[in-house]
Amino acid sequence: MQNVAVAPSVELLEVFQTRNGSVSQSDSQKCWYVNFAGHNNRFDYRSIMKLRKAIYGIDIEALLLSSDKAPDLEIVFICACDHCYVLTLLEIIAFKELIEGTFVMLELNRILHDRVYSLTA
Repeated sequence: MQNVAVAPSVELLEVFQTRNGSVSQSDSQKCWYVNFAGHNNRFDYRSIMKLRKAIYGIDIEALLLSSDKAPDLEIVFICACDHCYVLTLLEIIAFKELIEGTFVMLELNRILHDRVYSLTA
């Protein structure tokens, strides 16, 4: 996985943070930076939606209850994206928490924006 460096001139607004990672938004570049497991990756809108779908699609309960001797690793590969995550079960849970919190904050921001601008119109 490649680590993306953020240019110093780019202004980032932190959307959500957990103990294991953070997601920041760049309005000027119209993208999000996901910092997780020591890697910082850049996602455009389409890619972060695919990331959310991929993370939500992992059945954690099935992985926990599985009696297979397979390793508890999941590879999250997003089509048309340079990033690939190889996550253990605990990392999947932490990453899912980060992504869920991020989208809750983005939805809350949209609701507040709609309410404020509906009052002024």
